[in-house]
Amino acid sequence: MDQAKAIAAAAAIDEDLGRRIEFIYEIDRLKNVLRQTLLVDGSRKENSAEHSWHLAMIAIVMAPHAKGDIDLAQVMKILLVHDIVEIDAGDVDIYDYEARTRKEAEEVEAADRIFGLLPEPEATELRAAWEEYEARETAEAKFAYACDRLQPFLLNLAIGGRSWTRRGVTADEVKAINGRMVDGLDGIWDYAEALIDEAVIEGTIEPGPAG
Repeated sequence: MDQAKAIAAAAAIDEDLGRRIEFIYEIDRLKNVLRQTLLVDGSRKENSAEHSWHLAMIAIVMAPHAKGDIDLAQVMKILLVHDIVEIDAGDVDIYDYEARTRKEAEEVEAADRIFGLLPEPEATELRAAWEEYEARETAEAKFAYACDRLQPFLLNLAIGGRSWTRRGVTADEVKAINGRMVDGLDGIWDYAEALIDEAVIEGTIEPGPAG
């Protein structure tokens, strides 16, 4: 039985069930979206589904360092849906400032389509979690975003900054982007900045002007 038949079989039982099964199949496509960040062993790029799982685990581990009181369950929800629009819009390099601006409208359209596959109340609930991440106004969203900055930062360090240097990213750019983790994580940026400075001394990343 293929995907379409499985969805149709569920819908024949109940329309609500059919929509949920269709969404489950749809989000499997996130596993095919490759990011710029390489795995710790440098063997390949991670995909966006792996990234979202890793962030959810990081949130659990780093929760004691969260800035302010957070609802960890809400953070997990935010992180599991924050990149779901990449199914349609693709991944955008965080250091490609122009591309990020151009992608905003595409991501909103993707959110409309993908979350719209679900019945209520989950369609509104998960869309709201995605919008919360984008706005980054709540303590949960700020913490989620800080985790989202910490993860690729640590992975890049593990492979000697290869993901940065092959794209021409400088230390100043790394600081400008990743310095935002101070909004959601206590005591982490001093550690991260020291590692960037050490990488410059070692010659694994160029100091350079910020983009």
